[in-house]
Amino acid sequence: MIAKLWRPIKAGDLYLDHRLAMAPMTRSRSTPAGIPTEMNAEYYAQRASTALIISEASQPSEDGQGYILTPGIYSDAQIAGWRKVTDAVHAAGGKIVIQIMHVGRIAHPANTLHGRQPVAPSAVQPKGKMFTLSAGLQDIPEPRALEISEIASTVQDFRHAAAAAIKAGADGVEIHGANGYLIHQFLSDNANLRTDKYGGSVENRIRFALEVASAIADEIGAGRTGFRISPGNPFNDIVENNIPNVYETLVRELGRLNLAYLHVMHTGDEALLRTIRGIWPGVLFLNRPGADIATRAADIENGLADVIAVGTMNLANPDLVQRIKLDAPLNAADSATFYGGGAKGYTDYPALVPAPQR
Repeated sequence: MIAKLWRPIKAGDLYLDHRLAMAPMTRSRSTPAGIPTEMNAEYYAQRASTALIISEASQPSEDGQGYILTPGIYSDAQIAGWRKVTDAVHAAGGKIVIQIMHVGRIAHPANTLHGRQPVAPSAVQPKGKMFTLSAGLQDIPEPRALEISEIASTVQDFRHAAAAAIKAGADGVEIHGANGYLIHQFLSDNANLRTDKYGGSVENRIRFALEVASAIADEIGAGRTGFRISPGNPFNDIVENNIPNVYETLVRELGRLNLAYLHVMHTGDEALLRTIRGIWPGVLFLNRPGADIATRAADIENGLADVIAVGTMNLANPDLVQRIKLDAPLNAADSATFYGGGAKGYTDYPALVPAPQR
């Protein structure tokens, strides 16, 4: 039932050996300045047998950071750090795209180098707390609403970050439009109370997402650009009241850009997923959190997905491809080491012997 999983596929300009990708996962192991390290390079290279590595979310600017020790992709030092990662992945025979994420209102000044108030579509404080190194768990503060001119400059930040990713040797980028961060905030009803051209109607709510996607496709090529969505995901205090209309319209408009792929993080609405599959004209990546490989592979067999993106299983099994092919047992993930720390729970998960071959 999983034969099609191992067939090659072309996603835009990305030629993939098979159809099992590594989903993006924040691990909080960069330097305080957002620079990837040799340990990060080792971690990603270990997982190079996946068809495509989608990196952890990386901020496109200082204002784009929300969590501690997350990588950036806008400074020369960060580009040099990412170059270590991409070189290591390519040397191991893999491909990697860097996911670009602006957190918007999901931030705390204590976690950033500049210590400024977070920015967002509107000045609406999200429910929830955030861990800070200086003071432990803290309420996420009220953000400052972006001015129209700042929205334009934020789009340019995304464009610059995409160019930086290519300069760092990445095979492409993925735009993070999901999980309650800035692009998703513009799509939502409770985080976006704007009355200008970025708020109100569906066409206005999706404008920022389309501007970012268009700018990046123009900068590095549509064939090296992916886009991630999570329709109806309430994570990070997101409320969406018109989900089918918003996402059907967004996906149709994104489809006009001829992007390399659309990455859907599935949140349970099977009817909407099938609608999106029917609307999207290109390659569709699908992430079903918590599902086993057989269930995910069935999505490829029945045409619901072209590529499956797997997170935690890849985290705990650097040789996941080999283990699936051999029907070998999987390592269990240690949730206590997901965020922050050193090699434990990061680069020390055991692989099968002999080492996996591509």
